[in-house]
Parts: sequence; structure tokens; C-alpha cells
Amino acid sequence: MFNTDEKICTHFGENPSKNNGSVSPPIYQTSLFAFESFKEFTEAQKLEREHYVYSRGVNPTVEVLEKKLAALERGDKCKCFGSGMGAISAVFFSLLESGDHVLFINNIYGPTTQLMDQFKKFNITYSCVDHELTNLDTMIQENTKMIYVESPGTMLMNVVDLQAVARKAKDNGIITAIDNTWSTPIFQKPLTLGFDLSIHSLTKYIGGHSDVVGGAVIGSYELVDQIFTYGYQLNGSVLGPNDAYLVIRGLRTLPIRLKQHQENTIKIVDYLKTKEDVANIHHPSMELNKSFLNKQMKGFTGLLSFELKQADFAHVCNFIDGLTLFKIGVSWGAMKAS
Repeated sequence: MFNTDEKICTHFGENPSKNNGSVSPPIYQTSLFAFESFKEFTEAQKLEREHYVYSRGVNPTVEVLEKKLAALERGDKCKCFGSGMGAISAVFFSLLESGDHVLFINNIYGPTTQLMDQFKKFNITYSCVDHELTNLDTMIQENTKMIYVESPGTMLMNVVDLQAVARKAKDNGIITAIDNTWSTPIFQKPLTLGFDLSIHSLTKYIGGHSDVVGGAVIGSYELVDQIFTYGYQLNGSVLGPNDAYLVIRGLRTLPIRLKQHQENTIKIVDYLKTKEDVANIHHPSMELNKSFLNKQMKGFTGLLSFELKQADFAHVCNFIDGLTLFKIGVSWGAMKAS
């Protein structure tokens, strides 16, 4: 029945008949859930990830969102977090041990590498490989536990052959994780390409309105349950029911918004190509010559970067200050450009 992403975004995981016919999921604004008997309570505590006990564990409103995101990614299960960094932290905290090595591929979001720098105190190290996978074979170590990818990557939007990475990782018994925030599950589904985990900042396109901060991890039952126990409950980076409701609302228009983002951005890229003072443009639509690209991406979202030929600080300041529709600030992926 829910065989398209559009139907998943608007209907999947919801059950109006159980909620007095409400077409919007109720917001379960509660910290805890009461039980009819002490026996029921103790039984629920034994497997808290499957029962409503405490909203730092499972909450019905958040659960609706998690079901939708898992279905969109074609994964078994999802866990949502209070931020994208909360989701990334949970993955590292849950799956890495002292002595492990992580291999980063492509330009990685700055706070992610800063976080991994903190893990050095636990004897967990990392190294980096470029998006062309140069020297990938030689960079894999005996203690490499995880390969972590961004594709498209931060700042330069370079793309990585995800199937090639997944094959190499599986041959070596290595967990694969990707920050899939740029593409969203609408335009890229890494789990279908062999990746183990897909991570999102829900703050960006999925939320889509600059009014919520959140994160998510999608993968197999085994991995997500492990993350729930160690990286979610104990770490405490919880997505609240009100925030989950806002993200659910964002999902309802996500496919439509992304189509418009893509259309607008292609026009901007084409416009920038005509400008003599633009040195380089960075957007995946500029890399259509890569044979794997059309296999792994259904479309392109709106985040791009470009370089000016005159790139001294004063000139860049004047250029940015002269923009009218674009706001100056962090984050992206919402209704207003920044």
C-alpha cells in the first residue's frame, strides 16, 4: 500500500482509527507512562526499546517519525536524536571500542572530525581518504572498525561511489556509515547500496522550516538496537515529541520541496556558469560524467558552493553583504536560503 516515498511521507506509520480519527499524529507530551500493574511495569523495563516506559526511551509521537524514516531509507529500524551530532555521537559511542580505527572518506563535516579528535583519549584513531578513493586499500588497517562517508561531501559537494565502498568494507568485515543529510532518503538510499547505517540531521531538508533541531540513524535491527542501548538512552540526546511532530510535518511536503529545490538550483548553477568572475562551481550536477552517479542518486538538492576569482576577504564580504534573498547564517535546507 505504501509503495512510494510520497505515501510514506504522508501516511505510513500513522493510524487515525486508534487516535479518535485524528489525521495528525497526537503529540504525547509526557515524560513517563503508567502501568496497570507492577508486573507489567517490570516486564516492560526488561525490554524498554519495545515498550513505552519513559520518553528518554520510546515515545509514540517520535515512533511515528522513526517508522517513516526507516521506510524511506528501506531500513529495518530508526532511532531519532536531539540533533544530528547527537546521532553521530551515538553511532561512534555505541560501535567503537578502544584500539579501533575509523576511516573517513570525502570532506567530512567539521564537528564530526572534532568529535573524533575527542575519541583519541579512548585510543580510537582515524584517518582520511579522498572522494576518488585514492589508496583506499592501503588506508584500511587491521583495526579499522568503521568507514564513515559523506556523499556529497561538505563544502565541495564531491560524490563517492558508495557501492564500491560498501563492497570493500564487507570484504574486510568493516561497518559502513554515511551522513546522508545532503541528499535525504528521497534522492539517495545508501542502505540499498550496501551501507549499514544512514545518518541524518533532521534540522535540514527533512525538517525543512528552520524551526527544529534533530537527528536520526537508520539501519538493521541489530545495529540500531545496539545504538539504542548504549548511545541513545545512556547518552541522553533525545528528540522530544513536539520536535518529532514538526519533523513529521516537514516530511509531508519533502518530495515536493526537493523537486523545487533541484529546479531552482540548476537554474542558479547555469547562471553562475555564465559569470566571468566565478572560478569554480561545486554541485553534484557538475559531475554527471561519473558512471555511478545516476545509479545512486535520483536527484540533487539545493546546497552548492562556488569560488570567486577575486577571493580576498574584503571582496568576499562585499559580495555576501550584497545578497538580498540569501540570509547570512549557519545551516541550510529550509524554506529560506542561507
